[in-house]
Parts: sequence; structure tokens; C-alpha cells
Amino acid sequence: MLKVVIIDDEAIIVEGLSRVIKWEEYGCTLVGTAYDGIEGIQVIREQNPDIIFTDIAMPGMDGLQMIASIRVEHPDTMIAILTGYRDFDYAQTAIKLGVNRFLLKPSNLSEIEETIVAMSEKLKKQKQLSGETEQEEQKLEEDVHAEGNAGSFIVKNALAYMEENYKEKVTLSDLADKMYVSQWHLSKLLNKHTKKSFSELMGEIRIKEAKKLLKDPSLRVGDVAEQVGFLDTAHFARVFKQYTGMSANEYRNRKLG
Repeated sequence: MLKVVIIDDEAIIVEGLSRVIKWEEYGCTLVGTAYDGIEGIQVIREQNPDIIFTDIAMPGMDGLQMIASIRVEHPDTMIAILTGYRDFDYAQTAIKLGVNRFLLKPSNLSEIEETIVAMSEKLKKQKQLSGETEQEEQKLEEDVHAEGNAGSFIVKNALAYMEENYKEKVTLSDLADKMYVSQWHLSKLLNKHTKKSFSELMGEIRIKEAKKLLKDPSLRVGDVAEQVGFLDTAHFARVFKQYTGMSANEYRNRKLG
């Protein structure tokens, strides 16, 4: 039986799909439901479903980021979007990230049932492909493309978050939570797309900002260190020299001299 998870902040949608659809007739079993994206990600990680029905416009969550995280952590899962959000660019991005079906609310029962049939059949065919090398390779190329787009999307958002929050105490764990992926996956994606670790990227961003602030002679080095997110001046001094080859005061004297 194929495992199905439903995620939507509208209880009527979750309850309706749960009760109205005769899942067993399609070779499926409903293994979990959730009413927001955060809870949804937890259910997905626990159940590792074959098929996901989810909204993308839920409170407190970036729907596209959720889709990207699902695709990176669960590359073989079929994803059907069920949403009232009518934006072509948004839908196009979702499809690039690996969404298999995009259904607009209100969807009628026949549309949903057709989607279940199509996704179920595709999954069954994929499971029968062992030994059919050519088709397996074609599927692998499709998976790699969607996974690559999703990974690139996550890295872009992660870097943007780091740029906006470098003054705060941002950890890899914090960032992974914001991106809805595990620390392991985020670390792997950052290394793959930037060839650098989280700490290296965070250090680069903070030192870049520190260089700007050091041009202001009214600011002490300790003030600069604090404003770019370092907890103590000694640590800032070590990192600054590591990235620039000189001390903060030497850099300031060169720029102001």
C-alpha cells in the first residue's frame, strides 16, 4: 500500500479528503495529517510517505521552502499542491522544485481522484523498473534536476537569511529549522553549492560587514565586533585576521590613512 499524508490549515479540507476518498481502492493508506507546515514536516519525516497532498499558503510558513525541503529529503515522494493561490510564477517555481500536480481550490472530487490514480500509477511503474536500465536512468535524470533546483532554492534562501541576520547568534541548527531541512542536509547543500561550510559563510558575511563599519573612526573595534554578531572581541580579532591577513586596526589604518 502506498502511504499518503495530507497537510492543510483548513480542517474541512483535511477531514474531507480523509473521509471522502476511498484510499484503499487506489492501493493507498492515509498514514498522517497535519494542519500547518511545521507539523507537516514532522509527519513526513516520521512516516516517509509515497504521496503528499499539501497547501502552500499556510500561516507562518513559506510554502515553496517547504516543497524544496520535501524534495531534497524525500526525492521519490509524489507531491500534489492543493491551493487557492492563483499565481502563475508561484506555480511555475513549485513545479521546478519538483511538484507533480498543482490543483486549484476548489477542486472537484474527480480531479483529486484522477491525481491519485496518476501519481499511484507512476509510483508503481517506478517500483517495477528494476532491470529496465534505460527508464531508470531517465527517472534518475528527472529526479536529479528537481532535487538540484530544490537544493539551489534552499541555499539561496539560507544565504539571504544569513545576510539579513548576521548580527544575531545564528547557528546551523537555527538555519536548518528555518529552511525546514535537517542540519545534515543543509550542511551538505551549502558545501555542494558554495564549496564552503556554514561557519565559513557566516564568517565571510560578518567580516564583510565589519570592513564597512571599520571605516567609521568613531566606532571602537569592540563595538564593530558586537554589531556584526561576535560575542567577544578576541574571537572577532582571530576571525578577522584569518579572513584578511591583518588585524582590524591595521585594516582601519590602511583605509583611513
